[in-house]
Amino acid sequence: MKQFILLALITAFTSLAARSQQADEALGQWLSEEKDGKIEIYKTGNKYFGKLVWASRMYMEDGKTPRKDEKNPNPDLRTRNLKDLVILTNFIYDDGVYSEGKIYDPKSGKTYSCKMTMNGDKLSIRGYVGISMFGRTTVWTRSK
Repeated sequence: MKQFILLALITAFTSLAARSQQADEALGQWLSEEKDGKIEIYKTGNKYFGKLVWASRMYMEDGKTPRKDEKNPNPDLRTRNLKDLVILTNFIYDDGVYSEGKIYDPKSGKTYSCKMTMNGDKLSIRGYVGISMFGRTTVWTRSK
């Protein structure tokens, strides 16, 4: 009986470790589909987030002055820099899908419900309003 319990514990631990490793596959830097932005996905606790670390229009024409989050619907947030702006929030990994998160589009100032799935070195991101059927998918590529 002790051997069975030990075997069951080892199997459960191995399964959890493998699942955790799969979940962490999204960690790292990703290029947007248009190649005009680089997003770094990171983990805090058991949730996944993403921040904008580079964008083709991150600075004003002088190349020094950071662009602000000017399209944000909240006037108090319009003074935030685009650099390091968190655009992916509160994703939970479950069975191959990062779900229950939100994606913020600084180009429009809109926030959408979102889910993400890995496919090799590609990350499919589905932003939607209400249900997933009413949305759009974009594919990001892992940055080297």
